[in-house]
Amino acid sequence: MSFNSYLFIFLFLPLAWAGYFGLHRLGARMAPVAKLYLIGMSLWFYGYFHPWYLLLLMSSIGVNYLLYRGLRTIRENRMRHLLLLAGLAFNIGLIFYFKYFAFFASNLSRLLGTDWTLREVLLPLGISFFTFQQISFLIDAWRNETGDYKLTDYALFVSFFPQLVAGPIVLHTELIPQLQDPQRAKPDPGMMVRGIQLFTLGLAKKLLLADVLGPAVAWGYTWSMELSALEAALVILSYTFQIYFDFSGYSDMAIGLGLLFHLELPANFRSPYRALSITDFWRRWHLTLTRFLTHYIYIPLGGNRRGRLRTYGNILVVFLVSGLWHGANWTFILWGLLHGLCQCLERACGKLSERLGPQLLSILLPLRWAVTFGLVNLGWALFRADSVGQWGELLTRFTTGDRTVRTELLEFYRLPKIRYMLRFLPLPEGEQTELIASALLLMAICLCLCLLPRNNAERELKTNHLSLAVTAALFLVCIISLGQVSVFLYFNF
Repeated sequence: MSFNSYLFIFLFLPLAWAGYFGLHRLGARMAPVAKLYLIGMSLWFYGYFHPWYLLLLMSSIGVNYLLYRGLRTIRENRMRHLLLLAGLAFNIGLIFYFKYFAFFASNLSRLLGTDWTLREVLLPLGISFFTFQQISFLIDAWRNETGDYKLTDYALFVSFFPQLVAGPIVLHTELIPQLQDPQRAKPDPGMMVRGIQLFTLGLAKKLLLADVLGPAVAWGYTWSMELSALEAALVILSYTFQIYFDFSGYSDMAIGLGLLFHLELPANFRSPYRALSITDFWRRWHLTLTRFLTHYIYIPLGGNRRGRLRTYGNILVVFLVSGLWHGANWTFILWGLLHGLCQCLERACGKLSERLGPQLLSILLPLRWAVTFGLVNLGWALFRADSVGQWGELLTRFTTGDRTVRTELLEFYRLPKIRYMLRFLPLPEGEQTELIASALLLMAICLCLCLLPRNNAERELKTNHLSLAVTAALFLVCIISLGQVSVFLYFNF
């Protein structure tokens, strides 16, 4: 079941909300039943994609909870280490089998010159997200940083449907205490209004921007060997905006849904395309993944405390893990290493930046932004490619292709709302001119939306009559725009 579907909006969500708070209204004794009800609804949400997924999710929750109870009761250090290792092996083993086994086996087969027949394994949705969430929980339990949690609280912490499939990756300290707080068993009108606003903004990002750009991107990568330079640039830039509005939209919707249930989920984005360096980009993009990689991999490896070379090595390990986490393909591995190398280079040039002084650095801000945004685009082109070879083809076309733009690509940017806006511009007459202007105007709108407004983590959503009317109008536009349900991009990761 997807957030951007009639079934979710008009059936699942009202049933989940009304049942959860309705049970709480019957008294404190019904609180465990209300949690069980929300767990059941979350399992329905997850199982709707594929019923078989439920067996994996429930087994993962059960095994990890048993390991957690063992870590809570056993005090002997050696046994606690063994339990932690068993938990890590179980969770990493799950991800490896379902996500990476075929990739490593096929590459090993190619290396050995054999022809192994590999059975295709169905990739469970959200396995990277809920597994990383449980790994962080087990490590915190091993560090004696967890409380005495009941199975219902733990199961709801993992399976809570807004963040189950594509994050954010939530820490137990952020969610379980809220689940145990009796004051949060009552709906909060202010939170509900803000939740509806956030959900609507996220839905608009998905339907009105990401899904509009998606067909052009798909067409461009299908015909990557035949693109002109301008077509390649347009396709690359379109994907840069598509993945941002798709994933940022999902995260906004997840946080908004959490607020509807009087639960606050962590922010995942802080205007990442404003970044002035790749290091800055990762302080703004997918914040909860960056936090996990920092706290549970980078710092335990030694962070920056063991010399410059060791620091560079730790950074590359972290970004290798980040690349692999996104998918079993050399494109993701190379994408992660590309970002890691950029961070190493920026760290190496840190002293040079200090010598330039704040005044000169402020003058260079536009150049720093342009270089960073260009590198991000270069990385996203690799991230989207089916293979490293296709990425190379796309970059070759970008640097050596001609300057024509075919109508087949431009037709994807023929949007009634954009064409209406073009009426107010003094453009030369001609169908091709209008289509090119539509594409450029859409790119400009996307860039302005990424750079100019304050992000949701920084601004306080207003609840006056005007903002509510705008939210209602935007929600109506989104509902009218709902057609075939499109999959969120991060469902694949």
